[in-house]
Amino acid sequence: MPPTPISRHFAGAALAVACCAAPSSWAQNISLGTAANFGVLAGSAVTNTGPTVVTGNVGVWPGTAITGFPPGSIAPGSGFLHSATPAAQQAQSDLTAAYTDAATRVCGTPIAGGLLGGLVLTPGVYCMPAGALTGTLTLDGAGVYVFQMASTLTTASASAVVLLNGATACGVWWQVGSSATIGTTSAMAGNILALTSITMNTGASLGGRTLARNGAVTLDSNAVTACSGGPGPAVPGPVALVPPPTPVPTLSEWALAVLAALMIYVAFRPRRP
Repeated sequence: MPPTPISRHFAGAALAVACCAAPSSWAQNISLGTAANFGVLAGSAVTNTGPTVVTGNVGVWPGTAITGFPPGSIAPGSGFLHSATPAAQQAQSDLTAAYTDAATRVCGTPIAGGLLGGLVLTPGVYCMPAGALTGTLTLDGAGVYVFQMASTLTTASASAVVLLNGATACGVWWQVGSSATIGTTSAMAGNILALTSITMNTGASLGGRTLARNGAVTLDSNAVTACSGGPGPAVPGPVALVPPPTPVPTLSEWALAVLAALMIYVAFRPRRP
């Protein structure tokens, strides 16, 4: 039976729907879980020099070292320092899940040589052996941008990521297979998920998060502002997590008994005439 005009109409409509449906595999935003509460999160240490301001909690796990706060500070009401706290531990677990999600998305467009400067990109998944940004990268349009780097991400001094026409910082993801280095006075946007370490050089700013799984986050007179929103599911803004109180050292029963015996001895010992 030959197709009727009506059947051809519905077939064309079905094809149009199939053609234009959003690819759910990459169009969905990445979930940070509790790691969204942290502007800075490291695996081994957080080190700061100068008047850095972080919006969001600052944490490390399983390492314990957080140095340089002050002179660094956390924006009032946005967070606290978390040295090997349960909150930092859970955030690291959630970071691992987010990193895996970003790393395993299907690459849509390889970037030749990883050279990002001067490009104007629309939402998608972009992959490269190593990422290098000199100058300006423009992200144009609302949606999810995932940048997959097998090794490093490096930006030259005074580089910038510009967001246009609905692109938002919390829709931008930098999955770095080793370490990220952000050049002096660079203006970055997005959440940096690094397997090893992240270095923010002097005066660099980030609308997003510096989240390092295994290594250190090194800061130097920076502004790190944890973003919120973005494509669905939207990334929540940071919640200030009050760390547990530091335990007050106490003496064991045995030590108390020894101390009591010493006090009795001192009180009643024979005195020389």
